Amino acid sequence: MKLTRLRAMTAALLGLVLTATTLNAVLSPPPARADNPIVQHIHTADPAPLVHNGRVYLYTGHDEDGSTWFTMKDWRVWSSADMVNWTDHGSPMSLATFSWAARDAWAGHAVERNGKFYWYVPVVNRATGRMAIGVGVADSPTGPFRDAIGRPLVENGEIDPAVMIDDNGQAYLYWGNPNLWYARLNPDMISLNGGPTQIPLTTAGFGTRTGDATRPTLYEEGPWVYKRNGLYYNVFAAKCCSEFIAYSTSPGPTGPWTYRGTIMPAQGSSFTNHAGIIDFKGSSYFFYHNGALPGGGGFTRSVAVEKFTYNADGSIPTINMTSSGPPPADTLNPYVRQEAETIAWGSGIETEPSSEGGMNIGWLENGDWVKVKNVAFGTGATRFTARVASPVAGSAIEVRTGSATGTVVGRCAVPNTGGWQNWTTVTCGVSGLTGTRDLFLRFTGGSGYQLNVNWWQFAQS
Repeated sequence: MKLTRLRAMTAALLGLVLTATTLNAVLSPPPARADNPIVQHIHTADPAPLVHNGRVYLYTGHDEDGSTWFTMKDWRVWSSADMVNWTDHGSPMSLATFSWAARDAWAGHAVERNGKFYWYVPVVNRATGRMAIGVGVADSPTGPFRDAIGRPLVENGEIDPAVMIDDNGQAYLYWGNPNLWYARLNPDMISLNGGPTQIPLTTAGFGTRTGDATRPTLYEEGPWVYKRNGLYYNVFAAKCCSEFIAYSTSPGPTGPWTYRGTIMPAQGSSFTNHAGIIDFKGSSYFFYHNGALPGGGGFTRSVAVEKFTYNADGSIPTINMTSSGPPPADTLNPYVRQEAETIAWGSGIETEPSSEGGMNIGWLENGDWVKVKNVAFGTGATRFTARVASPVAGSAIEVRTGSATGTVVGRCAVPNTGGWQNWTTVTCGVSGLTGTRDLFLRFTGGSGYQLNVNWWQFAQS
């Protein structure tokens, strides 16, 4: 929530000596061109992307504001049809989902099979005090998820599960730190076909680490295993700390593995990293995390994404972190209802569950704004409609182009609706919105919180 974030920032300002650069980042909104990290209103970590029915669903962890350890209590889901505008679906699974879990909602991975969605996550088993792998299951990619078996699927004190379903239908669970394990999953996806098998960590398979006799290879954690053109890839976080992302390949799902080198060098302000790779709408994308947001760091991380192209021999090129992110993979249609929490960049916003279902953006103050990228207005929009709620009078939504302080092309007054979740619909005229361009919605009013927004839509004459 915004108050939590403000308290954390105030404490940081009072207790730490900030450099001029850091202070400027806290007090000034980021440039409109920046789209990485892809979520700005909370800290996210450990991305696990899944392509389903023309959308990318992104499953992440959630670092609590102001954390000085991996303080994580729930997981979050986001989705996008264009790789630049991301919809916040809230938290469909938390530690409370697993009655046997004590703490540490750490890095997980979700897959779809036979119309159900399975989310494999590591948590501390209250009964043993060790890390164990649990499984959440849902009928929708956005949940809600429930505990599939009421106990750990597997427990050996290690973390970071990932699942790969091979072409023949056999599913494999991979996990581990400091070791690397795999187990075959039964078709029900919630039981093992045999016990865990340890993958030999050889220098030929996973590179050579120097300076640590107990860990001779580069493998650290976070395996991401997938198959492409008959070759199996194992992408992993290497050599803590700071970690970089490396990979190995194999002719089979269980090895033997051959080390292939670095994908993303150690960079950014987080000492960990965690990768996920997908193909979507004809392109390949590499997800990772860093500490790029104000207040960010090794325990307050943020997920980002880059577009890349495999080399002709199937190898993965070196990928560096950027603030710009990938180009749009598609346009956004403003003439159908769009959730207000679908954004490319937001300044000052928060999200919360809406009484009308889904999420809404809220805690909006004078000058807060959102950017929606690559909006296809075509021959032109003439009306703007939004679903709003507010317990105060005098607020408004300004429709702008160019930037958050750009040309105002429409302004919808928002009345006092009698409460933060008492919704009404407002409409106003707009002009000059033609072609494909970025849209900015800026929120105005008096002091303090002004309004919430659930959805919006444009119309043509």
